[in-house]
Amino acid sequence: MYSTRLKVSLGRPSSTRAAVVLAVLTLCGCASQVPATIRTAPAVTVDLAQVQRDPARFTGQPVRWGGTIIAVRNHPDNTEIEVLARPLDAVGAPRAGSEGQGRFIARVGSFLDPAEVGVDRELTVVGPITGTETRPVGDYPYLYPIIRVEHRYLWPAAPPPSADVYYGPGFSPFYGSWYDPWFSPGFGPWYGPYFRSPRRARH
Repeated sequence: MYSTRLKVSLGRPSSTRAAVVLAVLTLCGCASQVPATIRTAPAVTVDLAQVQRDPARFTGQPVRWGGTIIAVRNHPDNTEIEVLARPLDAVGAPRAGSEGQGRFIARVGSFLDPAEVGVDRELTVVGPITGTETRPVGDYPYLYPIIRVEHRYLWPAAPPPSADVYYGPGFSPFYGSWYDPWFSPGFGPWYGPYFRSPRRARH
């Protein structure tokens, strides 16, 4: 299951169970939409640092890498996508919030519109290593592994955070109506509990 964060803040047990079941079904459906070429890890795992240490050894080696898009550059006969590599989860999605593992360039043999394949989106690619190129990152000469992309998957953008929900006095989603464990004599109704609505699962 690819990276997602799910927080359930519904009070009644039946509502909570229904929300959890719905979330699981949604995540399963999302995973099934990911192409098998992306979900399936290669027989031999090669990481970016290995290629940087010994480029000649790994030229031609198929890899499945992914991460966060840094830049998109169009050329007459291809599009280069610069990616900050991140660890992948079980279905090949970059793990959100994980530490970067270095940079690589995914070279696609066609035009890709930067407005659609945008910076900060998450991408997973599959294809062989074709070599390395040294390019500046600031003043530092950085050795980029190059992948000739055979398969790619641009992960759907995360939805915006949901709005906060305030449950007023006299109602608590954990205890039903007319009972509020935070409300007691001597306190105004503004002391009723404040709950954050659940985030929708990302898919």
